[in-house]
Amino acid sequence: MNSHTPEQGRLLTALARNAIAHEFGEPAADLPHPDWLDEPGAVFVTLTQKGEGGQSELRGCIGSLEAHRALIDDLQANARAAAFKDPRFPPMSRDELPGTRVEVSILSSAEPMRFTSEADALAQLRPGIDGVIFEHGWHRATFLPQVWEQLPEARQFMANLKRKAGLAADFWADDLRLSRYQVEKFKEKER
Repeated sequence: MNSHTPEQGRLLTALARNAIAHEFGEPAADLPHPDWLDEPGAVFVTLTQKGEGGQSELRGCIGSLEAHRALIDDLQANARAAAFKDPRFPPMSRDELPGTRVEVSILSSAEPMRFTSEADALAQLRPGIDGVIFEHGWHRATFLPQVWEQLPEARQFMANLKRKAGLAADFWADDLRLSRYQVEKFKEKER
């Protein structure tokens, strides 16, 4: 996985914010466009806001699991989708943007996992490191590695991932597929 510098990370979060602001008719900020932005990349954009008690709360999260277009195109499309098309939230309003924090995660290629049982699969997971893709039939879901912060125990992490995929927390089948990936994460400073 390519390693991006903190400066590149700041550019990525600024470009994501710019893509959302552009949808509100705000003029585009004059940001550089280095060549590495045109290389294929898979990106998740996560938006958070301060909730009751000052806790950070999810406001939108959309992304790509595989690199299928230029990093800049994936970043901008997923930033707009996180703000306006995440089915868990109403579209973002212009008033919300200043209080929204942008986080960009660049995904490595997913690696299929080999396991003999759920216990074996859980034992292979690396909390805080692995993002996980769960697939069974048409059921599919992923958790970024950041989700381990809220669900630090592997069994709990997997149970919630199954629920996100629309299955029971205790579901298991011999033909289900698990893959894992890592991310490079860049987050805006507190606004």
